[in-house]
Formats: sequence, structure tokens, C-alpha cells
Amino acid sequence: MAIRFIHEKDEWANFKWDNGMLLPLLSEAHHSRGRLFGRLESLGFELRDQAVLTTLTSDLVKSSEIEGEILNEDQIRSFIAKRLGIESAGIEIGGSSRYIDGVVEMMLDATQNFRAELTHERLFGWHAALFPSGFSGPYRIETASYRTTPMNVVSGPIGREKIHYTAPEAGRVPSEMEEYIRWFNTENGMDALLKAAIAHIRFVLIHPFSDGNGRIARAITDMQLARSDDSKNRYYSMSTMINAEKKAYYAAIERVTKGDGDLSEWMEWFLGCLNNAIAASDELLDDVFAKASFWKKADAAGLNERQKKMLAKLWDGFRGDLTTLKWAKMMNTSDDTALRDINDLLRKGLLVRSGKGGKGSKYTLRKAQ
Repeated sequence: MAIRFIHEKDEWANFKWDNGMLLPLLSEAHHSRGRLFGRLESLGFELRDQAVLTTLTSDLVKSSEIEGEILNEDQIRSFIAKRLGIESAGIEIGGSSRYIDGVVEMMLDATQNFRAELTHERLFGWHAALFPSGFSGPYRIETASYRTTPMNVVSGPIGREKIHYTAPEAGRVPSEMEEYIRWFNTENGMDALLKAAIAHIRFVLIHPFSDGNGRIARAITDMQLARSDDSKNRYYSMSTMINAEKKAYYAAIERVTKGDGDLSEWMEWFLGCLNNAIAASDELLDDVFAKASFWKKADAAGLNERQKKMLAKLWDGFRGDLTTLKWAKMMNTSDDTALRDINDLLRKGLLVRSGKGGKGSKYTLRKAQ
């Protein structure tokens, strides 16, 4: 019988790769991480905390977005800040859903407790956290246990689906996962970044759960990267970059599913994505510095709660133009009160006006200090 997918081969997880092909990217990744952590050493604890908060928020939001789940970024940020005891200027700590609680707890367990061994029970806990109701959309699924049914990865409309991958038979999953966990927890002298790449793809190939495999694979990847960094503080986000390169991500995975066990191309893609994520963290740090400076000035200006809330919205990606009428509607206040709030911020150098003034003017943050 012809072999369609990699797991149908004997000893399919005995992967190979071209070290010479990967060495330049691997060297770049190690050098870039060293430079990043060196830059962070010059920061105070407060700014480092803000960098961690921004990174983890982006990581969780984008990891779910890859799977089509759009999360409330403010809620995610608030819950992470509360869990880690991080000061969150401009963020109102509020309630969150069971799903948001779950995805945050999964990611924090993976990254904050990175030295703890991976176990079946730990994975089951993460899976239960992702699906607290026992449903994925309208469908009831097996939760907190490995799947007992066949698994096809498909795309396309109902009736015309395209099968991209058929995972190992359900009866094989417990033994495949037992071997995976043993391998993951064993120090075998492999470069930690290469191990992160293998940990990700091998978990995806087993596809042990009824749903949520991608999100858990990315959590395991972050756990292994934290081990590589020997730090629970995350300053770069693989999930954010994977989401930006989603088409290439899925194409790289599909090539492995139908390949002969040579992971060179997958690892080349993974290390390239990692290097891009580290490079993007420099922009993140610049934003953290600017934001910290802005809020230091804002805190000293004696703002009311409406002003603090609106400045936070403007900083974190307010869409469209801010006008007096929009301010009044969003802050549930009168037009006159909104105009007084805005004029006060103009005098204090926190907002910039475009236009002739009055209710038709548009306002933006004055970020440059």
C-alpha cells in the first residue's frame, strides 16, 4: 500500500535534517536573542514587566486568531496583568469569560512553569481550559482526554472538503504521546531551538486531541523556548509572527505531512519565523519605552477617569478619527464635558488637534516626548 502520510512509515519520528543548511539561521537566532536580552538588562523591572505583558497578550490573541478565534485584547491583557501582579496603566481590570481564563492559564502554566515536566495530565488540563463548556463551536467534543475518533485536517465547503492530512489512528495516540512526552522531557544534547521546532511539528503530526491541537502545539513551543532562554519572561512572540506568516506556516506543515522525515525545510521556516519574531520585539520594546514615558507624563497631569480611559484606547489601537462627538458617546457624557476633557489634554500636551477647532476637529496622541 502506498504511503500517503509520514506517520505511516516505520519509526516515522526518527527525523533528519541538514545542519549545514540550518547553521546560519540558528546562529542568527542565538545572537539575536543574546542581543535582545542584553538590551533588556538595562531596563528597570517596571518596563520589563510591561514588555512581558505586551508580549504575552499578543501571543495569546494571535495564537487564537490563527484558528479563527477573535479574542478581546483588553480582557486578555487585564487578566494577564492581574495574574502576574503587573501594573497596567490605562487598563481597567474587569471580568473575563471562562474561555479567556482558560487560554491565559494554559499559556502562563507553559511559560511560567517551564521547568516542570510535560505530562499527560498537564496536557489534559490545558485542553479542558481551552474548551470549558465541552463544545467547540456548536459541536460537542472529547475534552481533557486524547481523541478516540479519526482525525482529518480539511478545508473547503461541506461536501467538497479537501483532506490535507489524516492523523494517526486513535488507538495509536496514547502510545505516540507517551513517546512524545518522554522525548520532550529528556535532555538529549540537541540544540534547544531545534528541539522547539521538532516539538511543534511532532505534536501537530500526532494531532492527539479532537480540537485545539494548534494552540497547544504553540504553547508547548513557547514552553521549550522558555527553557532555551532559561527565563519565564517572554519578550518575543512566535504566535504573533506565525499569524503574520500563516499561509507559509500551513504550507510548511503540509510538506512535512507528506514528506519522508527530512525536516530541513520545516526547520528553516521555523528558524526564519523565530528570527523575525525576535526582530519584531525591538519594535515592541520601543513602543514599551514610549508608552511608559507617555503614562508617566499623564499620571503627573492629574487626569480624570474618562481621560485615562480614552487615552488608553487611543494608545492601544483606536480605529478611525477621534472627535468630540465620539468622545461623548464612548464616555457616556455630554458634548460640552467631552470638549472640556479634550481641551484639558491639549493644554497638557497629551493630545494634538487637526482642524479649526470645535466639535468637528480630530485628535490624536502626542507620542513624541
